Amino acid sequence: MKILLTGATGYIGKRLLPVLVEAGHEVVCCVRDVLRFNPPHSIKSRISVIEIDLLNKESLKTIPKDIDGAYYLVHSMSSSDNYKTLEKSSAINFRNALEKTNVKHVIYLSGIVNESELSEHLSSRKDVEIELGKGTYNLTTLRAGIIIGSGSASFEIIRDLVEKLPIMITPKWLKTKCQPIGVADVIAFLSKSLFNTKTYNQNFDIGGPDVLSYKQMLLGFAKCRNLKRSIFVVPVMTPKLSSYWLYFVTSTSYKLAVSLVSSMKIEVICRDNKINSILNIEPSSYQKALEKAFNKIDNNEIISSWKDSYSSSGINFDISDFIKVPTFGCFIDQRKSEIDDRKICLNKIWSIGGETGWYFGNWLWKLRGYVDKLVGGVGLRRGRTNLTSLDAGDAVDFWRVLYADKNEGRLLLFAEMKLPGEAWLEFKVVGNFLEQTATFRPLGLWGRIYWYSVLPFHGIIFRGMLKKLTKHNNT
Repeated sequence: MKILLTGATGYIGKRLLPVLVEAGHEVVCCVRDVLRFNPPHSIKSRISVIEIDLLNKESLKTIPKDIDGAYYLVHSMSSSDNYKTLEKSSAINFRNALEKTNVKHVIYLSGIVNESELSEHLSSRKDVEIELGKGTYNLTTLRAGIIIGSGSASFEIIRDLVEKLPIMITPKWLKTKCQPIGVADVIAFLSKSLFNTKTYNQNFDIGGPDVLSYKQMLLGFAKCRNLKRSIFVVPVMTPKLSSYWLYFVTSTSYKLAVSLVSSMKIEVICRDNKINSILNIEPSSYQKALEKAFNKIDNNEIISSWKDSYSSSGINFDISDFIKVPTFGCFIDQRKSEIDDRKICLNKIWSIGGETGWYFGNWLWKLRGYVDKLVGGVGLRRGRTNLTSLDAGDAVDFWRVLYADKNEGRLLLFAEMKLPGEAWLEFKVVGNFLEQTATFRPLGLWGRIYWYSVLPFHGIIFRGMLKKLTKHNNT
């Protein structure tokens, strides 16, 4: 069967794609920016890629007419202040485009929306379901709550809180109950629902066997990691204070923190589990889902991470708009050093950031991250998804990968920190030399003041980093 997969570069889409291919389907991957799409080499011959923007009706004309099924895995919690309107428009455009094809079955992954009063985020999910349900095809909606898996937003936020705070003074929404589900089970529900007539034109809640409060989830995580943690719930934290608390302690962006706090006040518990018997799936417990996540992390096998989505930075752009580094009107710090060993040098470059750090002056990088957090930026807490590999679109601390070709020996990063301008950091191996170039395009007078104020630190950091990267006896 020919399957249309939207959100192919997203957290769920990346994990569902190989499962669909393994099941024998021909998959058409929908992406907004083809430069961000890096599927495994083993499946490239069995997929095709089209660039679409759900808000651009013209771009949807590239959707093949002969598709049999489709997945709608597109949503946003923070990319725009009016995301609810944009999400509804996207759903309408998608529905209209699909009605011009042969599609028989559409599957939509939504949120659990059983409460009478919903957050704006969950209300938006419900609106999308209503619009998709008006189509001439069969629609199946799977509604999930908290998804637990290596790289998921929920998992990483819980991890940040538990591993960094031995004592937590928390807002009262930690008493709210939810029904978490492992990401592997979500993928199973999505894949097994496809063309199953028993799921047509219905919506189902999917969740694990445990109904837990957020406090119980945090303590359960601590138990899994053999950590002793104390949590005290206080009633005085307003939603705004709660958002700031989540933003400063975890790797989430402030806009995402606001959306999360709003949603965490709503119970997300399954109405029933009839979908389990229909598809013959027995979801894993919360503790088992945590164990699976850490197995993936320990083996460096994280397939996808929410940190690589643009919602983690609160900005939205096409890589192609920034991949050509400007020179006119820019400040440039360019350094060059001879390499002792090309392979070792490239391995160091491809491991930069995250747990590895920046090789020199890490405390200065951390200080810059703290400052960035204070002014509403992403800081350093995002880290990176994989310890040794990089692809275009990946997040590396407060940078975004624009270009990564290890064979060519070139890595290009774009700054997502709060700046009065735009910044690039490039590493390029040419012959026996490593060229390291920092480029800054200032925005007005403040941009120029910023550059000259950090110039002394650049001299220290960039010189030291270059030496560590190029010399074999420096680690």
